[in-house]
Amino acid sequence: MTATEPALDLMFSQDLISAEVVKQLPPGLTMRPLASTDYNRGHLSVLSVLSVVDDRGEDAWVAQFRALALPKTYYCLVIVDQATDKIVGVGTVFIEFKFLRGFGSVGHIEDIAVDKSQQGKKLGMRIIQALTHISENSGCYKTILNCSDANIPFYEKCGYTKKEIEMAKYAPQRTHSPKL
Repeated sequence: MTATEPALDLMFSQDLISAEVVKQLPPGLTMRPLASTDYNRGHLSVLSVLSVVDDRGEDAWVAQFRALALPKTYYCLVIVDQATDKIVGVGTVFIEFKFLRGFGSVGHIEDIAVDKSQQGKKLGMRIIQALTHISENSGCYKTILNCSDANIPFYEKCGYTKKEIEMAKYAPQRTHSPKL
């Protein structure tokens, strides 16, 4: 960023991301919180390696960014290729506040994705490390994630262990917006 460029409107403070993890990124890449202008840097494009992504336009994306930018709840971060100013990796941890364990909290890691052109550079591992750091430094007593059986070895390399079984029930396809 040059002196004439405005500061980015970040989802959370850059200080929450582990400097040690950032130092381990390949040259030319940087890690930072998601910014309100990241729609134009390809945020949805990178997420599309995970699942179907409905692009509802920049205004809708910014509205969702604002909804997620709740203090101490959602932490979406990105890895940006500095040469192209395009996002090449993404991930999120959200904090669930509980009544259990003395009103403890749990970090849930979601939506880890790396652009196909950048895979094999340990960017996914760096995203997991950074999100785990945020979760642990937020006071969470554990950090959890769901993954396919094929991805278990990757997450084990990141320090996670297989625990229990995930269950899911998908809502039927809607023809209208939810009421909540």
